[in-house]
Parts: sequence; C-alpha cells; structure tokens
Amino acid sequence: MRDHRTLWVCGAAATALLSAQPAAAQEAQGSQASVLEEVVVTAQRRSESLQDVPVTVTAFGAEQVEEARIRQVADVAGLTPGLQFDAFPSSQPRVAIRGIGSSDRGAAGDPSAAVFLDEIYIGRPAAVAFDAFDVERIEVLKGPQGTLFGRNVVGGAINIVTARPQLGAFDAGAEVTVGNYERLEGAAMVNAPFAQGNAAVRFSGAWRTHDGYVRNTFTGDRMEDQDTRSGRISLRAEPETDLRILATIDATRSRETGPAQHVLDLDEGDPLSAFWTVDRDRDETAGAYNGYQDRDTWGMRLQIERDLAFATLSYIGSYRDLDYAAAYDFDGGNPSANLIDISGGNDEQTSFSSHELRLSALPESEVQWVAGAYLFQSDTDRRDILDLDIAGDAGREVYTQAAELLSYAVFADVTAPVTDQLSAVAGVRYTRDDKDYRIDNLEGSAIFRAGERFDVTVGDTYEAVTWRAGLTWQPLDDHMLYGMISRGFKSGGFQDTPSTAADAADGYEPEFATQYELGQKSVFLGGSLIWNNTLFIMKYEDLQTRRTLPNLSVVTDNAGEATIKGYETYLRWRPFTGASLVTSYAYTDAAFDQFEPEPGLDYAGNRISRTPEHKLVVSPAYTLGLASGADLRFAVDYAYESRIFDDNSNEPPEIRDPTHFVDARVVFTDPSRRWTLSLWGKNLTDELTRTHQTLFLGANFGAYNPPRTYGLSLNWTY
Repeated sequence: MRDHRTLWVCGAAATALLSAQPAAAQEAQGSQASVLEEVVVTAQRRSESLQDVPVTVTAFGAEQVEEARIRQVADVAGLTPGLQFDAFPSSQPRVAIRGIGSSDRGAAGDPSAAVFLDEIYIGRPAAVAFDAFDVERIEVLKGPQGTLFGRNVVGGAINIVTARPQLGAFDAGAEVTVGNYERLEGAAMVNAPFAQGNAAVRFSGAWRTHDGYVRNTFTGDRMEDQDTRSGRISLRAEPETDLRILATIDATRSRETGPAQHVLDLDEGDPLSAFWTVDRDRDETAGAYNGYQDRDTWGMRLQIERDLAFATLSYIGSYRDLDYAAAYDFDGGNPSANLIDISGGNDEQTSFSSHELRLSALPESEVQWVAGAYLFQSDTDRRDILDLDIAGDAGREVYTQAAELLSYAVFADVTAPVTDQLSAVAGVRYTRDDKDYRIDNLEGSAIFRAGERFDVTVGDTYEAVTWRAGLTWQPLDDHMLYGMISRGFKSGGFQDTPSTAADAADGYEPEFATQYELGQKSVFLGGSLIWNNTLFIMKYEDLQTRRTLPNLSVVTDNAGEATIKGYETYLRWRPFTGASLVTSYAYTDAAFDQFEPEPGLDYAGNRISRTPEHKLVVSPAYTLGLASGADLRFAVDYAYESRIFDDNSNEPPEIRDPTHFVDARVVFTDPSRRWTLSLWGKNLTDELTRTHQTLFLGANFGAYNPPRTYGLSLNWTY
C-alpha cells in the first residue's frame, strides 16, 4: 500500500503543478486542442457532471457504446478496470466489482454486484439480458452502494440508462451488420412527437444472430451461437410544466445452444482423473448433445415526477418477468469416449416488482438532498438438475426451490456546502429483508446424498443500517478532492444444493463491506485533459463463499473477513484536433484475512477468486478530416488483465493466465453526418482464455472465450 499511497500523492502533486499554469498558457493550449465534452451521470440519483461526483464511476456514452460495439455486460467488463464478468454459463453471468461478486445463483440468493436498468434492480442473474442499442449511457459505480440504489449491494452497480423519447422533434436511425460466423444483425429506432410537442413515443428494437463459434464433432452441429431479439417502447408526456410522465415496456428473447465445454486439466490427486482426456481445442467439442440456453424476459416501468414549491416528488414503479431454461453437457464428452458423462441445467421462473417514492431537492437548491421509501418483491421457482452416468449406471439429481422475498427500505442523503469550497456528504438507509424458502430433492435419485430425501421450509429476516459520509473540497473550478466512507450490505440466504435436511434449514448470514476512499478529479489544459485518481481500502466482513463438501455437494457459507485495497486512475485527453486517448488502470489487492473452509485448511492470505491484481485499458483514436467534408476515424482498444484464480484455494489447475485483448475499427462518416460505415474487429490477436472453470470428479471443466470476429456495420440517422 506504501507504493500506491505514493502513486496517489504523486497524482495529487501533479494536479497541483498542472493547475498552477499561468492562465494565458492554459488558454493557449485550450485553443490548440479540442475541449472534451461533459459526461453527465446519475450516480447520486440526480444529473451531475462526472467530474463533480464523489464516487468512482466509469461511464460510456451513446457514441462510445455504438462505436465500440458494447452490446452486453461482458463488453462493458472488457473495457472497465475493476469490473469482472464470468460466464458460468453466459446466460447466467456472474459480475464482480473490486473483487466482490457472488457465485450463488440459488432461488434464495442475491448478487453482490448488481445490474440496474433505468434504476430498476435486476434481481436474478439470468434476467441480465438486454441489448445496448439506443442507450444514453452505461455507468459502472464502484464500491458499496448502500444508500441510494434500490436493493443494497456491497461491491458496486452497473446502471444502464436507455434513451428517452425526445419532445418536439422527429428522429430515426437504423443499423445493419454482417460479419464472419454468418453474423447478421439489424437494429432500428423511431422517435415521434405528438400532442403539439408535449408528448413523444420512441420505438427501438434489435435482432442479432451469428453461427456457432465451436463445432461439435459428435452431433455435427455448431455451438455457442446467438439468436437474440429485443424491443422497447417508451412514452413520455409533459402535460404541465411541472409534471413529467415516462412509461416503458421492454422485452428480450434469446435462444442459444449450450456452452462448448472442455476437459481443461486433470485432478491428479483424484483416481477418477483416469477416466478423462484433456481437450483444449477451442474450435471443437464432443458433447453428447448441443444443449440450450433459452431466456424470455420482459418488464414495464412507470415514472412520474411533480415539481413542488420546495422539491420534486417522484414515483418509480416496475414489474419484470423471467422465464429461463438451460441444459448442457458439462464435460464436453460423450458415452462413446468416456466412462463418465455429466450434464445438467436449470429451469427458472421469476417475477419481481418494485416501488420507490422519493422527494429530492430542486436542481437550483444550494443544498442537494433526497429522501424516500423503497419496496421490492420477488417470487422465484427454480429447478437445478444434475445427470450423471458412470459406466452405464445413470442417475438424476433434482433440487426444486421456491423463494419469496419482501424487502423494504427508507433512505435519506444530503450534500450541503460548509464553505464556498467545502461540502459535506451524508446518507443513511434502513433495510429489512423477509425471506421464505422451500427446497426439496424428492425428484430424481439423489446421487450424492446416500439416499436421504427431504422437503424443508424455512424463513428468516435480515436487517441492516447502511450509510455513507464524506467531504468534497474544490480548491479551483476544475479540481475536486474528496474523502468518502461508505458501508454496504447484502442479505443472507439459504442453500440451493444442500446435502441434508439440516443443511437445507441452516442458511448463511448477511455480508457487509465498508469502503474508505480518497479521490481526485481534475480538468487540465483548457478542458482537453481529464485525469482522475482513486485510492481505496475496503473491509469485507462475513463474505458469502461457495465450497464443495466431501460428498460433492456445493454450499454457501460465511468465510470470515477480507481486506481489499487498490488504486485506480482514469485519463482522457485530446492532445490536438482529431486525436484522443482514453486510459484507465486498476490495481486490486484482494486477500482473505480470515477464512477456514474446513478444519485444518486455512486460506488466510489467499487472493479472492476471480480478481486480477492488474487491469489496464488503453484506447487511442484519430479522426482524419477529408476534403469532401467526410471523416475517417481509426480507433483501437487494448485491454490487459493479470492472472486470475478461479478458486479461493489459489491452487492449480483453476488459474487463468494473463490476457491481452485488442479490438479495432475504422469508421467512415459521410459529409451529411447521416451515414457511417464501420469496419470492425474484436479479439484481433485471437487471444485464448478460459471464461470459467471448475474442478469436479477428477477433472477441471470449463469453456473458452469467443475467437476473432470481424464485420461491417452500416448506420443511418435521420
């Protein structure tokens, strides 16, 4: 940490030196370089410049989302230091921010790092299905969000903000893409005002398909394909000057084959390893069947805002529905080659709704504050299925789960000036979660349970007070320093694959994280350079971790304590007209302080799984103006990630080697600015890495990332 304190102090010193330039020099430099556009975010539940928010936020605007082909959460993670995405499988993503994530996908579990769609909490991993076409921006908030955002999260949040209907102006746009692996995509948007400009409706939709990246040599088909269709209709009305209404309905339908699994390594200490043959060919698999990953999810949202004399009264209500089914060959082999065959999947139906009522200060108020109440309900039915065939002796294990959650909270947050340069920030939230849970294994043959059958009903209540407090200091107009302490909470829960009735009734406790953060945000050189730095320490208590018992069942329990500390920096620069550079880097030291998963086994000092120590993203670009008035833009994204341990033991074989990914594009924009033609490529060096892996029955099974892809996209705007 001494080295990283030094880095942060050096950053602060450089800030002081750069900000001390004579005004004339700053004006001269500003005249030679393009001024960076302001990035507006809603990290504090109000619209603010990114440079004024005392929170570490990575934001992607609409233009960057479109140009870099950010379509799903995995694309966001690839360009965001401090954010990890684990496809286990891809239709049930595991998200981790600053080393905090969850592997529990059971009906009674919750994510540690959450995804929000227009401020609406997406409570189930399989429900994180959206298309990033026609979005306004994507924000990644790092650290505990225990005060302002819906359900509490300890690690951080991804907030997708969709484009709202625009009043008084007709607008339209379309996109067509072709590429390798028979890729064919189409997307369109129409914005139509009516009622004399006091209302507007916006339609947007996308259809994306490509052939499978992997050939199944046993079935003759291709796997890891895509067939996704999504649509959104938004209605916005302002019947009075102080009344605003926004209603949205969205839906996504996704059909994919299962992931192409491989035997990545052998567990030499297990005699069952003799039954497996290592297969590391990304392009081929030999699973007994192709499997499927089917998702249908839809939702509706209503937001009403009324300006009062002293504040704005807001209501946000939502309902969302998920129908999910997945099954795949777990080992990537078939009975003709293996004496063991492992397969399985999940079926899930979830409905969840939320209501939020809040009062917030008017934008012109000297003191900015917000207070409100929040209610969240969910109802989840889930089946986890495991099929096992050993030398013709087949069995099926099925867990049937039903979980109901009622969560409610009250909250308040305020930012008040102390002097002209110094402001105080304080917030508090009380949360209560009531969970009822039923689980049984009456169906199937109870492969690993020695014949024990059970049907258990259990419930519990979890309460917490979370908060944040800090100071912001703005010595100059373009420079801000802040210190913030924030505490987050994640609810407790119950087991999804317990081995006994006693285990089924014995849940796990909530986890908490307290983060201490120092930050600096600055604008230099007349607005052409932004440089932000953050230093943080997070104390993580009672963290919920997954472990495999000797009878091969997997349970979640509380691991003890961990300390996560790190340094993050973000630089955006336009050195001269046409040129730009965006660079971000995160150092994350995430280690257990106390963790004994079983007697005689001590993981204290081990790194938390799925957390790289270093992650760097560098994105240079140059736009060449042509004599005709057209533009030709060249852009590259380079992302480096250091070694990752996929298991808390930090022992082979569940280790991912460092990776280097390169994406690039050339974009032609015609003189009218209505047409763009983009030649793009992702993973141009054909980098190979493991997207997930797990040790089971003598072998390490897992899947690989997509290979090199490229294509041509044509965009039109009205």
